[in-house]
Amino acid sequence: MFKKAKICAILTLVLALLLIVAGCGTAASGITGSQASSVEKQSPEADEKVELIISAAASMTDALKEIQLAYETQNPTIKLNFNFGASGALQQQIEQGAPADLFLSAATKNMKALVDKQLIDVDQQNNVLSNEVVAVVSTDGQVSVTGLDDLPKSDVKNIAIGIPESVPAGGYAKEALTSAKLWDSLQSKMVQAKDVRQVLQYVETGNADVGFVYKTDALTSDKVKVAFAVDSTTYTPVEYPIGIVKATKHSKEAEDFYAYLQTQDALDVFVKYGFSVIH
Repeated sequence: MFKKAKICAILTLVLALLLIVAGCGTAASGITGSQASSVEKQSPEADEKVELIISAAASMTDALKEIQLAYETQNPTIKLNFNFGASGALQQQIEQGAPADLFLSAATKNMKALVDKQLIDVDQQNNVLSNEVVAVVSTDGQVSVTGLDDLPKSDVKNIAIGIPESVPAGGYAKEALTSAKLWDSLQSKMVQAKDVRQVLQYVETGNADVGFVYKTDALTSDKVKVAFAVDSTTYTPVEYPIGIVKATKHSKEAEDFYAYLQTQDALDVFVKYGFSVIH
């Protein structure tokens, strides 16, 4: 009887030690069973989004906002942040180290400058879209112009143009006016703007009688109308290249969006806003 009681006592002691060891293991981890389940549900990686910064020409604003909605709906882990502005200014920002994953330019020269400085790989950029330069006037204005030759007339007081050195549309307009031998004589009438959207605003508000913008910009406003299309043979072809910035920290996501911008779905949106596709 004594031996049997002794065996039972030993078994009880062993069982107690096992329970203590198991309890210490759980305490060491600092997580109970219910807490572990909660941690799994609250894993930050599950809801974390990758944010891409796209530096894009101001003339692409409306089309890209529609593309953004479609792309983020299809890719809920991606957030697109757009930095719209003049292509020349955006180029300089990237050269100075400003964060950007993709660059969408309204002129090939700005993309080429970044390729030449090895900030964008030549194999990860492509000319995708084209556009054309037009002159717009206010729908409420009284000024009548049908061509460049009307610009010297006395009733045309102010002509809005993007800064030629940084705004591609302004550069194209300068080429056309220089070709017509009007650039120098019209200097006193020039009102320079930081990008094409500001040119559009100047005409809409009556601060300029005429403005040079892209056809796509003219289509976005019901406060202006196209006075005439500028002869495309008098300026460099308007081509829009897109490219991946080498310094991106999200290579895969940047490459995915770069590819999407060249799909039929995205190109259809660009066409809807007046762009032409380069084949």
